[in-house]
Amino acid sequence: MSKREESKFKINRRLGVNLWGRAKSPVNRRDYGPGQHGQRRKAKPSDFSVQLMAKQKLKGYYGNIGEKQFRGYYQEAVRRKGDTSENLIGLLERRLDAVVYRMKFALTPFAARQFISHGHILVNGKRVNIPSYLVKDNDEIEVREKSKQLAVVLDSTQNTERDVPEYMEVDYRLMKGRYLRAPKFADVPYPVMMEPNLVIEFYSR
Repeated sequence: MSKREESKFKINRRLGVNLWGRAKSPVNRRDYGPGQHGQRRKAKPSDFSVQLMAKQKLKGYYGNIGEKQFRGYYQEAVRRKGDTSENLIGLLERRLDAVVYRMKFALTPFAARQFISHGHILVNGKRVNIPSYLVKDNDEIEVREKSKQLAVVLDSTQNTERDVPEYMEVDYRLMKGRYLRAPKFADVPYPVMMEPNLVIEFYSR
């Protein structure tokens, strides 16, 4: 188990939100930060801290992406035509680990990352073991034949905590799905409020 996976609930408590909408999140019981100072009254946050929190939430949601890689997504979003906030969300939702999570082949983004790294996922019939791989419109995502009966996969596909969004389609009989298109920000089923515009402000200071 990776350190990131071990710390996923710490991320929830540090940010004070149930980031992935999980029923077992400790935030459901303790909505204050971890540690002996977690319950102290907090001062009114500055603009910087509000922007930083927005960035940390978005980074954390996608499996606690590293800062260097996340900044790279911002820079690519700026380079592309159109709204930078929408571009950023579109890039993040094209990550293979995000797609595997959205298709419910894994229970969490952390589990999706590990599942891909261990070689259980095919993209257009070829094994891809890079969680940050960016899928394209109409790419076919499939669980490898030998992995289709794994308990973790079956448990995840039967989980009712979330639904598959409309910008992809899945056939659980074949354990195969298709990424139809990049979503708009409003299409993404975040369980908590995300503010990509504040993330853009943070990096453009």
